[in-house]
Amino acid sequence: MTTSLTRRRVLGLGAGAAIAVAAAGPAQAAPPAGDRAWTKRESANGWPILDHAGKFRVEGTDVDVSLAEGDVATVLLYVARRFAYEVDMLLPGDLQGHTTERGIGSAFESNHLSGTAIAIRPMHYPLGADVKNTGMSEAEQIVVTDILADCEGVIAWGGHLQPVKQSHFQLAVGPGDPRLKKLADRIQGWNSAPGRGAGTIDAFAPARRRRAARFT
Repeated sequence: MTTSLTRRRVLGLGAGAAIAVAAAGPAQAAPPAGDRAWTKRESANGWPILDHAGKFRVEGTDVDVSLAEGDVATVLLYVARRFAYEVDMLLPGDLQGHTTERGIGSAFESNHLSGTAIAIRPMHYPLGADVKNTGMSEAEQIVVTDILADCEGVIAWGGHLQPVKQSHFQLAVGPGDPRLKKLADRIQGWNSAPGRGAGTIDAFAPARRRRAARFT
């Protein structure tokens, strides 16, 4: 982890952004209301809308997030943990998960209603932002791309969606898709094996850069 953090500082990924968004509001604040309300029983990715969700601590942080339980939580927590370790530490107010607020600005934001999406610093990377001027740096995007590669298509990133929302990560597979369980089992294996998984990865290593290229 030390190597990744040192490289991050050299590339200018300091903690300033964390300070700027720390006052964005309490953890689990609902996504900003959009111009319409989601009325379906399933979110846009096909998962059932939840009245409530489990609360989970992102390992290595003081941040809790509400998510659909089981394999969904395992995978989304992995994404959040990688961001915290390799980009910048998450603070309370930085992470949004499940919500019952049905106001959305884009269909993919409905996935918060099913507990199958997270938004990391949504005030810093909002829906429809001008990413050329205010979006993630190249180094941050290298880390995100490496995370997507590890998730092998199970996770979709809002930076690849329209309208763009770089803070957004969601399940890209529906209920019962075997790829979700396969990935969750793999992550659990990494978590239990010393020297593997979040906190031990160098997303800038040439071999990992080559592997992640197809997810750019």
